[in-house]
Amino acid sequence: MTCQQLAITAFGDVKNLQLQSAVTPVPEGRQVLVGVSFAGVNPIDAKTRAGLGWAAQQNQDKLPWVPGYDMAGVILAVGEEVTQWTVGQHVCGFVGFPLAGGCYSEQVLADADALSAVPETVSLAHAAALPLAGQTALQALEKASVKSGDCVLILAGAGGVGHLAVQLAKAKGAVVLATCSADNLEFVSALGAEAIDYRAQTLNTGMKPVDVLIDLVGGEAGIEAQACVKPGGRVVTVPTITAEAVNACAKMAGLHAQGMLVSPSVAQNDLMLAMMAKGELKLHISEHFNLEAGAQAHRQIETGRTRGKIVLVMKG
Repeated sequence: MTCQQLAITAFGDVKNLQLQSAVTPVPEGRQVLVGVSFAGVNPIDAKTRAGLGWAAQQNQDKLPWVPGYDMAGVILAVGEEVTQWTVGQHVCGFVGFPLAGGCYSEQVLADADALSAVPETVSLAHAAALPLAGQTALQALEKASVKSGDCVLILAGAGGVGHLAVQLAKAKGAVVLATCSADNLEFVSALGAEAIDYRAQTLNTGMKPVDVLIDLVGGEAGIEAQACVKPGGRVVTVPTITAEAVNACAKMAGLHAQGMLVSPSVAQNDLMLAMMAKGELKLHISEHFNLEAGAQAHRQIETGRTRGKIVLVMKG
């Protein structure tokens, strides 16, 4: 038996994403074979395909390499040591991070302990789009020690991580401001934030200083937004490439700053799936692309203008 995958054949342009056939893997020990229904598309996937970042460096001699770190689907088979899962269950997970990847595939092996059960009221598409973005958002808020009553500014509030971070911060009792484009003002406001058009307004003009900055943009935007943070406030910057510069500027300004790299957490995934099942957390999917149209998905994610999330749809 074989399955279809979308692999990076060489680092660079989107044309280097190519379909390939692979032998269906057999789960052993604590492994589970998942028939993937949907895979999440994240900016790190496109960054790695372009040859940037640690995953690209570590995999440069292992091409073709299949990207993708989150997915949802149906269990097809389990290893002999697996007791908590059975064939036919709907699961999702944040798997293969950061070096293995593998979710741009009709079938993927995952560790049994890396998976979450998908509630009946949550679609597989939404479950696939949640893990990496949701856990990044939640861990950024936790790193910043966001608590009830804090005023939090989130850069890129309409994006995959941002639109979840807005809602999760609100759920913690924070007052939330979020930057976005003019096209997304209504979308971000509906999530419960005070939406700020980053093109039309200088951030610190007339703003009350905030306690926390969650920087999902990095670079100059992450540095300029620090003017909005009150003395002694907290900054968490997520983009790794510019984290050193953003943190250095923040510390010079007397702010508590740190970067972060998301770490897979089943407990956090389960928490957010439960929130989604109750309608307390809404995940927006802007576009679905078939697996063979993965290049189009990467072009879209590289614009930096995606509202919410993008998913790949499997035929298998």
